[in-house]
Amino acid sequence: MQKMPKWADIVLIPLINLFLAFIISGFVIWSIGKDPFAALNTMIEGAFGSTNGWGYTLYYTTNFIFTGLAVAVAFQARQFNIGGEGQAAIGGLGVALMCLMIDWPHWALALPVAIVGGAVFGAAWAFIPAYLQAKRGSHIVITTIMFNFIAAALLGFLLNGALKAPGMAAESPGFPEGATLPTFHDMLAPLGIEFSRHAPANISFLVALLCAFLVWILIWHTRLGYAIRSYGRSETAAKYAGISPTKIIIVSMLISGGLAGLMAVNVTMGEAERLVLNSVEGAGFIGIAVALMGRSHPVGVVLAALLFGFLYQGGAELSLWEGIPRELVIVIQALVILFTGALDNMVRNPVERMFLKLRKGA
Repeated sequence: MQKMPKWADIVLIPLINLFLAFIISGFVIWSIGKDPFAALNTMIEGAFGSTNGWGYTLYYTTNFIFTGLAVAVAFQARQFNIGGEGQAAIGGLGVALMCLMIDWPHWALALPVAIVGGAVFGAAWAFIPAYLQAKRGSHIVITTIMFNFIAAALLGFLLNGALKAPGMAAESPGFPEGATLPTFHDMLAPLGIEFSRHAPANISFLVALLCAFLVWILIWHTRLGYAIRSYGRSETAAKYAGISPTKIIIVSMLISGGLAGLMAVNVTMGEAERLVLNSVEGAGFIGIAVALMGRSHPVGVVLAALLFGFLYQGGAELSLWEGIPRELVIVIQALVILFTGALDNMVRNPVERMFLKLRKGA
């Protein structure tokens, strides 16, 4: 028997966790002599108070949707993919190679090819850890972490060698003009809607939402998705039903790596318009918190990604206008992760007991 309604698990508990995280964050801000209400107002205004703020918030949100979905798919198969950072970085290599391959006449032709390049390279980087887990029993956490460092070293080698553009920076040549993605300003201007020219949000946000929809269909409306969820709930029962653990581990990790690699469409093709070193900037690890807070459901992942997009953009404004150290902003983000992840049962258990008492009373 279900201990509590589904809406309580998906909505109520994350909201309580988030509220507690913000309460503790307020005390931290107050302890250094700053007004927590003024700080919250600055974050909200900085993230949502202008089209420029919205543009940056949605840019970060796009990154976190891709990496959150990547972790969520792996979670469904009980695989803890910590390699989103490296898979996104190698996905950037795939995107860059596709964009530099020819002088693209239009972004509408370059985008599908770049999507394939990012997904294939990200999936390929996830394949070896998946194979080692499925065939050799190597722990997926250890191997994916190791592959993050290997990916960083490989990109450093390429961007200081074969792919290096002239100059001091470790970056590739700029992509051709036909491989430049339209920003929100470009998309909304024909509709008469003003949007900041300087905000990096671009059409890859719509690609991220499409991926969330496709993941929902895959996991909850296909035989493969049922097999992935069955294996994630009980390996023994899945084997009894004829589901191959090797197949599920490898396939789920390939999908996970491909989704992480797609983040590069936003960062490499959409914003930088070239391959640069350290372009992922921790988004692969934030994806873990996004998947945890979103309960590994695409709708929850999108909402959690928007929250962390707000924290990133609002935190930057907080550091700029309120004189609050950037390190303290990271502490606030860490508190949200702590309460929505590690301390989840601190809220979950009392809420479950409350619903059990209400059910018995009824």
